[in-house]
Amino acid sequence: MTMPSEFDRALHINWLGDERSMIGEVDLSAQWSIGGVLNGGLLMAVATRAAVDRCGREGQHPHPVAWNSQFPSAARPGPAQVAVSLIRQGRALTHVSVSISQEGAERVRTLVTLGNLADLGETVYAAPPPAPMPPPEQCIRSDRSVPAAKEVVLLDRLDLRLDPATAMWALGAPSHEGRIRGWLRLADGRAIDVDTLPLLLDAMPPVAFDLGGQGWAPTVAFLGSVRAVPVDGWMRMEITTSTVVGGLLEEDATIWDSTGQVVAHSRQIAGFRMAREGTA
Repeated sequence: MTMPSEFDRALHINWLGDERSMIGEVDLSAQWSIGGVLNGGLLMAVATRAAVDRCGREGQHPHPVAWNSQFPSAARPGPAQVAVSLIRQGRALTHVSVSISQEGAERVRTLVTLGNLADLGETVYAAPPPAPMPPPEQCIRSDRSVPAAKEVVLLDRLDLRLDPATAMWALGAPSHEGRIRGWLRLADGRAIDVDTLPLLLDAMPPVAFDLGGQGWAPTVAFLGSVRAVPVDGWMRMEITTSTVVGGLLEEDATIWDSTGQVVAHSRQIAGFRMAREGTA
């Protein structure tokens, strides 16, 4: 019997009560953390999986086509409670609310729109071309070998290769263009599918780093969407920003699959802190 992947174990929800129960428990593993805080992408993957499990119309609406997540407090490794509420179930789309909490404090609340990507059609009216970058073997592997990334445990779960042209911030020379590109896949070889896309959309280093930002940029709000079922292989990803005001920035992300089709997009609002003069 094939053992479940690290990712699928992380998304396992123990539903309490009968098969119609909307309350469950999940173990938030430290394997998916950054500085002791759970990665927001993993939390969104749990939320979207929960929505599909409980409200996917028995397989008729198997895909989270869009979601909107708010992060009122930081999630820590350990047990958490998942509560699902059906808002409206229609013929084409189902609307669901999912809350993840710990010790009585809500960590993330996500509104999820479920549907079937096959039913929505495959006609592409407009889409950005794949971000230009060297092949993965010519890009820079991002891992915990450098002191600045020591507490980014999440990197152990990913095979992340950054485009050298957009990675000079790692050498203390950010371009200030607000752009980072790279290739992504899961380190254990688990196939990339719709379930993994919420994680990958929040898995890149913050675009704030390319602006001279300091420290990890905490997510305030996140709007994600899935545009197509990905073809497995290396995912190509680009994140950009054009607006930074005070202590907040917006970050746009696009993922292309191994065939070059756009499979996911997101916009998040995140915290921003400029590095002091003379620091990287």
